[in-house]
Amino acid sequence: MAEAERIIGTPDTPDAAGGGKERPDAEGTPAGEPGTDPAAGAGTSGTGEPEATAGRPRGRRRIGVLFAVAAFAYALDLISKLIVVAELEHHPPIEIIGDWLKFEAIRNAGAAFGFGEAFTVIFTMIAAAVIVVIARLARKLYSLPWAIALGLLLGGALGNLTDRIFRAPGVFEGAVVDFIAPKHFAVFNLADSAIVCGGILIVLLSFRGLDPDGTVHKD
Repeated sequence: MAEAERIIGTPDTPDAAGGGKERPDAEGTPAGEPGTDPAAGAGTSGTGEPEATAGRPRGRRRIGVLFAVAAFAYALDLISKLIVVAELEHHPPIEIIGDWLKFEAIRNAGAAFGFGEAFTVIFTMIAAAVIVVIARLARKLYSLPWAIALGLLLGGALGNLTDRIFRAPGVFEGAVVDFIAPKHFAVFNLADSAIVCGGILIVLLSFRGLDPDGTVHKD
């Protein structure tokens, strides 16, 4: 989250390394090689390097990709939960791979994978905060991998937040529908899977130094 806030606070169009101002010489022309056409310097920063290397993102924004991935993840989660509630709830589990993988309908009042059932309202607030942060970050999103990762996070957060709001026992206290039950592991759903996959991808991108605006930094 700190990485996202750092990018949110970065200016859209950073100034050149020299402060973003040119000093005119005695004749009123920019300092530099005499007779140089100002148009010839277009597309370069004050350091003489291309703008892309000076930190300005290239390409187009990936907001459409973010929301497309989020909509896909959310739709899969919502449809799967509707089927589970209609066909599996109050029925014996369905064995998919023997005892190793089953489909079993369970209502979970806690966080992902059944943790923290006493903090349902807090987890609801965290999910809402994640959605707000992603929405703020979208205006500076130029990286395709980041768009996919944030889309998975957004779709998963919306999927579980829908359960928190609309399912029993009440608004913001609803129990999430889980149904994927591996052997010796917690029961989870597709929204949990999307959140975990998005989180892993964000960690990998951060290790590579790739920022959401498409630039690469080195610590």
